[in-house]
Amino acid sequence: MVIATELCALSEYRIYPGHGKLMIRRDGKPIWLGTSKAYSLTIQRKKAAKLVWTQAWRRLHKKGLSETATKKRTRRSNKVQRAVVGASLEDIKKKASEKSSVRSAAREAALKEMKDRKAANKAKSGGKGKAAPSGGATFQKVPKHMGGGRGKRGGTQR
Repeated sequence: MVIATELCALSEYRIYPGHGKLMIRRDGKPIWLGTSKAYSLTIQRKKAAKLVWTQAWRRLHKKGLSETATKKRTRRSNKVQRAVVGASLEDIKKKASEKSSVRSAAREAALKEMKDRKAANKAKSGGKGKAAPSGGATFQKVPKHMGGGRGKRGGTQR
């Protein structure tokens, strides 16, 4: 069974039979008002769009549209490959396509060459590297960002 309902002119809520007031405007237009609050505010000539609890205000401020609106489409950024300084794009693609066994063999060959070079340098210099300072304490230079523990203000623990 369908119940004939009216809409409130101010709040746009449903008015069921036996509720609300029918007001005839000066121009002869009939207006249904659901509550005495709506009637009072209409007489005071308040705008429905400025009253937070009315549907007009909710429509104006885009409230309650989440369940009806479809999901907004997002743009995907396209990935672009660029050449790195010292290597062209073709070189990078060639390296990426070659098998890992070839790469590991090349890495091992490079390591072996470096070890041979170090051994040759050691033999040339006569086997004496840098001697450790006397006293047994060796100090290493530590970068600023790794050691110290001091912020911008510097120095003391409190």
